[in-house]
Amino acid sequence: MEYAFLLFAFVCGLTVKLIGIPPLVGYLVAGFLLNFAGYTLTEDLTQIANLGITIMLFTIGLKLNIRDLSRREVWAGSVSHTLVWVGVITCCVYAIGAVAANFVDGLTWKSAALIAFALSFSSTVCVVKVLEESGESKTRHGRLAIGILVMQDVFAVIFLVAATGKLPSVWALALLALFPAMPIINKMINKSGHGELLPLTGFILALGGYHLFELVNIKGDLGALIFGIMLAQHEKASELAKSLLSFKDLFLIGFFLTIGLTALPSLSMIVLAIVFCLFIPLKAALFFGLFTSLRLRGRTAYLSSLVLSNYSEFGLIVGALAVSLGLLANSWLVVIALAVSISFVITSVLYRNSHSRYHKYKHTIKRFEKKERLKEDIYPTLHNAEFLVLGMGRVGRGAFNALSKLSDVSVWGMDADRVKVKELAEEGLDVICGDGEDVDLWDNLDIKQIRLVLLALPSIQDSINITRQLKNAGYTGKIAAIARYEDEVSSLLDNGVDKVFNFFTEAGLGFAEESLAYAHEQQ
Repeated sequence: MEYAFLLFAFVCGLTVKLIGIPPLVGYLVAGFLLNFAGYTLTEDLTQIANLGITIMLFTIGLKLNIRDLSRREVWAGSVSHTLVWVGVITCCVYAIGAVAANFVDGLTWKSAALIAFALSFSSTVCVVKVLEESGESKTRHGRLAIGILVMQDVFAVIFLVAATGKLPSVWALALLALFPAMPIINKMINKSGHGELLPLTGFILALGGYHLFELVNIKGDLGALIFGIMLAQHEKASELAKSLLSFKDLFLIGFFLTIGLTALPSLSMIVLAIVFCLFIPLKAALFFGLFTSLRLRGRTAYLSSLVLSNYSEFGLIVGALAVSLGLLANSWLVVIALAVSISFVITSVLYRNSHSRYHKYKHTIKRFEKKERLKEDIYPTLHNAEFLVLGMGRVGRGAFNALSKLSDVSVWGMDADRVKVKELAEEGLDVICGDGEDVDLWDNLDIKQIRLVLLALPSIQDSINITRQLKNAGYTGKIAAIARYEDEVSSLLDNGVDKVFNFFTEAGLGFAEESLAYAHEQQ
């Protein structure tokens, strides 16, 4: 049965992808269609969904710098947003209940506040998936959004403990033993190599963290997240996260299906869910106002607010708990599930054109900026750069090193990962931190002397967007990019890239040329 569910989800995902809509929208549609056809949620599918969320939280932790959570814009923004949102939306929901009393179950102020709290969370699954698909999880706005999500996860755990009265066991103190055990865990990761044992190690650690925390009456998902954070400084953390990527995406399909299979809605429930989704612009506006008041740049505030403008799977957890405690009627859980699903669709569709929309309205958005900048938001400078490499991963670093051997040129690198940039700068490399899709960055950089920009990025959509931003900023030099598949080459060339290197083909050619040159030298 689960195979049939996944097969149907694949068909729906592929169908919507062909018309330019993200596949996760198709997975949600598949869940509702299966529900309509009379199928119900199975225990196996629920376990697949839970496994997907656990692996996702573990990989988030692997990419998270704990210092990001201590930034004022993260903790102050998340706390302020939750408090203001719950206050305002409680009044709105109670008013809706009073006006539509004939169509909905009776609402008290307490139940209205619970619904508002359930809708205050943004979806970790949706946001992380959107950011990863666009290659923006390590950008300024991506790290801000993930920091907000982690803080909201903490709020959810606190609520669950308070609502159930289920306090952590006294044995929770034994979790402190994990710190002296870290050298052993790190050594285990090192010994796991680079093959099939590495993702299995990731599964063991993620599920181990989950079950350890469950044993001491703490939410298991929090354990998976904390295990990931503890391993984030490991040299193989990034490789470990990448090895789990495909597994995580596969299991998360089960999560999207479970939303649709939760319950079959009535017409009044659908109308209420749509009404709740009308609050989403308010959610975005509140995030934007708070972020700009905390001195974030307009673009960062705009993109973070947009990607966080949805409802969360944690809302379903909060709603389910409220129903089990008799604080909410079952129908409200269905309404919340529908609102969550619709909000996923809204975010997935709107965020795709977020950068071009910012370029169109940037002057209006920048009016809300504060004059005083945060240290992280001060634009970097380039000094006499002739070649610029965007994306300082393995491919970008190799290109940077090769160009640096030419004694008569000045080579600079740029990456959105601030930690990576700091490490490269400590090695003596000329690097700056920046998001290539930020049109304001290009407007503030001196790019007149740059002859060649190399886009060493995994996402061709990112390369296309950056190419457009460079052209808009008046760049007249050449642009080169990499592609992994043959159909990506023509797409990049059609969108203004001057030279495209097929990653696998060129790697083989370079290997052959260097080997041949070495053979000649030995003769």
